Amino acid sequence: MHTATLSDELTATATVAVRVLCAFAAKTGDLDLRFTPSPSAQDGIAGHATVTARRAAGYQREVLLSAQHDGLRVQGRADGFDPAVPRLEEIKTHRGDAALIPENHRALHWAQARVYGWMLCQQLGLERIELALVYFNIDTGQETALPVWHSAIELKAFFESLCARYAGWARAEQAHRAARDAALQTLAFPFDGFRPGQRDLAAAVYRAHGAARHLLAQAPTGIGKTMATLFAALRAAPAQGTDKLLYLTAKTPGRQLALHALQRMQTKPLRVLELVARDKACEHPDKACHGDSCPLARGFYDRLPQAREAAAQAGWLDKAALRDLALQHEVCPYYLGQDMLRWSDVVVGDFNHFFDLSAQAWSLTVNDDLRVGLLVDEAHNLIERARLMYSAELHPAAFQAARQTAPGALKKAMDRLHRQWGTLARAHTQAHEVLPELPHSFIDALQHHSATLSDHLAHDPEAAGLQTWLFEVLHFLRVAELFDTHSLVDLTHPARPVGRSRHPVLTIRNLDPGPLLQPRWQAARSATLFSATLSPMDYVTHLLGLPDDTLRLDVPSPFDPAQLSVRVTPQLSTRYADRAASLDTLVDVMATQYAERPGNYLAFFSSFDYLQQALQRLQATHPELPVWAQSRGMGEAERDAFVARFTDDGQGIGFAVLGGAFGEGIDLPGRRLIGAFIATLGLPQINPVNDQLRARLQARFGQGYDYAYLFPGLQKVVQAAGRVIRGPDDRGVLVLMDERFGRAEVRRLLPAWWRLKAP
Repeated sequence: MHTATLSDELTATATVAVRVLCAFAAKTGDLDLRFTPSPSAQDGIAGHATVTARRAAGYQREVLLSAQHDGLRVQGRADGFDPAVPRLEEIKTHRGDAALIPENHRALHWAQARVYGWMLCQQLGLERIELALVYFNIDTGQETALPVWHSAIELKAFFESLCARYAGWARAEQAHRAARDAALQTLAFPFDGFRPGQRDLAAAVYRAHGAARHLLAQAPTGIGKTMATLFAALRAAPAQGTDKLLYLTAKTPGRQLALHALQRMQTKPLRVLELVARDKACEHPDKACHGDSCPLARGFYDRLPQAREAAAQAGWLDKAALRDLALQHEVCPYYLGQDMLRWSDVVVGDFNHFFDLSAQAWSLTVNDDLRVGLLVDEAHNLIERARLMYSAELHPAAFQAARQTAPGALKKAMDRLHRQWGTLARAHTQAHEVLPELPHSFIDALQHHSATLSDHLAHDPEAAGLQTWLFEVLHFLRVAELFDTHSLVDLTHPARPVGRSRHPVLTIRNLDPGPLLQPRWQAARSATLFSATLSPMDYVTHLLGLPDDTLRLDVPSPFDPAQLSVRVTPQLSTRYADRAASLDTLVDVMATQYAERPGNYLAFFSSFDYLQQALQRLQATHPELPVWAQSRGMGEAERDAFVARFTDDGQGIGFAVLGGAFGEGIDLPGRRLIGAFIATLGLPQINPVNDQLRARLQARFGQGYDYAYLFPGLQKVVQAAGRVIRGPDDRGVLVLMDERFGRAEVRRLLPAWWRLKAP
C-alpha cells in the first residue's frame, strides 16, 4: 500500500463503511459477471423486512455498530441480532437457487458478517457469537440459513487484517484530499482574462455551489461555458467539502471539451476519470466477462490493488490512459474504471452515468452519502434523454427468437406469456393504441417468465440468445414498477406479422421525467445545468423536476447583432402539405444567397425525406453548386468526413437534419461556416403519442402545445443557428425559411440579439 507524504501531519481518524472496507480488502479471485438473477433495490428492502418480521420478540433490527483499529473507524448497520442465542444475521435477497450464488459473492457476504460479529463481541463483551448468512428468495419466500459459530478472538484477528489492508490507503486518501483542496484553493484561471459573459457565468456557478444550490444557466455559444463552470465548481469545492464533481454530457465531443479544459487548468493532484460505455472499453468483445473466458477477468481482484495504486498515482485517467494502465496490470479497463469511480475527484461521463435507472455514480452517491457536485452540459438534451432512460419496449420478434431457442423447461412460462400477448392483440386491433393502464395480466405473465428464465440462466449462463432477451424483460419490468401518470403504455401492431405471430410491440413511454429525476437532484449537493438553449426556463425546470428554489441565470450574448444577418423568407411554408409546392422557392432562396456570398453553409431540414427532396431539386436546378449530405446511420468516420468538408477556403452547402449530429456540438469558426438555412420550425410530428404528450402536459402545466411541440422545436432551431457565430470576429447569415418564424409567439422564443424583424 502506498505511503502518503502528509500522513504524519494527519491526526483525524478516517471513517469507512463496513461495505466499503470489505469490498476493498476482502475481494479475491476472478471478475465473474456470469448471469446471476438479482432482485431490485426495492425487492431487497422488502425482502429484509419480511425476514426480520418473522423473528421472535427481542430480535433487534438495523443495529448500528462501530469499531476502531489503527486510526480507522469502521461503522455500519447489521441486519439483525438475536441476543438470546447470541446470533447475528447478514441477510441477502436473491432469486433462483441459493446454491448457485457465486463463491466470491459469498466470501464478501461472510466478510461483512465477520466484521459485524467482531463489533458486537467488542460492544457486548461476548467471547463467541453465532454468525448466519441468511439468503432469502424473494420469489418463493424461502430462507437458506448458513450458521457458523466464531470466537471473538478469531473475529478480532479477521477485522484487524482487513483494517491493516485498508488503513494505509485511508491515510493516503486523507493526504490526497488535503493536497487536493490546498491546490484548488489557489487554482488560477488558465487564461489572461475572461471572455465577455464568461465571468458572470463563473461567478454564478461559484456562488451556487458554495451555497449548495442548483443553478439553471443559459449562456450563448462561444463564451467558454465548459471552462467557466469547471473552474468555478472546482474553486468552490474545498470550502463546501465536495467529495466528487461529475461533469455529464450528452455526446462524446462534450466529454473531450471537458477533458481539454481540465488539462488546460493543470489540475494536479486531482484525479480525473473519463467514464465510457462498456462496449467501448472492452478489450475482448468476443469473450464473456468471467475468468474461464477472459484473461483480463481471471485473477482480476488479485491484481486490482496494484492497478488501483498505479491509477491513483497517475491521476489522469482518460480512456487511453486508463486502458494503458489496465493492460500493464492485466486487468479489465472498464472495471478498473468502475473501481476508480469511488476514488476519483472529477468524473467526466455521459448523462446516463448519474441519471439512468442503474447508474453507478448515482448508487455510489446515495450508498456512500457523498457530497457530489453536478455540471450538466447541453442540459436541454436531458429532457429527451431522461424520457428514453425511463421508457421500455418489448418486441414480438425478440420474444419469438428467444422462444425458438428455449429449452422445454421454459415452454410453460413462455406459452403463458404468448397467450397473454395474443389476448392483448385481439383486444386492441388498431394500428396504434394507448392503453388506459398497464395490462396487469400480461405483466404477471412477464414476471413469471422472468423468474423462470432467470432461474434457468443461473444454471446455464451461456444459453445462446436468451440473456439479451432477459435483460430486455428485466428493464421493462423495472420501468413498469415506476409506472404512474408521468408515463403511458401503448401497443403498436407491426406492419408485417412476425412469423405466424401478430403480437403488437408493447411500449411504456415516459412523458414527464421530472418526478423520476427529483431524487437525483435531492442527492446532489449542488448542480449546474447549462446550455445555450434553456428558454423558457419554466419549461426546463418543470420537465426536469428541478427544485422550486433553483437559481437562474441568462447571460446576455457578447456578440454584436451586426455579426449575424437574420432574415425570414415570407410566403414560404415548410408544412408537410405545402412542401411540394414550395420546393422551387426554397432552393431558389438558397442558391441566391450562395451566389451573393459564396462560402460554406449548413442547411437543416425536418427529416431525411425532406432533405433528399430539397437536395435533388437543388442539384437539378443548380448543378454547379457543391453539396454534400448527412445520411441515415452515419458512422463516426462518415460524420468526421462531413465536417471536414467545411474548410477555410471551401465552398458549398452541407445538408443535415435538424436535431441530428450536426445541429449542435460542432465548432466551425471563421470562414469554415458563414451561414445556415433552417427549413423547419423543428416541431415534432403530430401523432397519437405526441398528442398524448400534449394532453398530459396541458393537464400538468397548462401549456400542452408549447411544451410538447413549440418549445422543443425552437430549441433545436436556436442550437443549429448557433453553429454560425462562434467568436467575436465571425460574420454570417441565417435564413429562416418558413413564414411562421415571423409570428410574435415564435419570435419571442428566439435570441433577442438576432434583432429579428417581422417579414
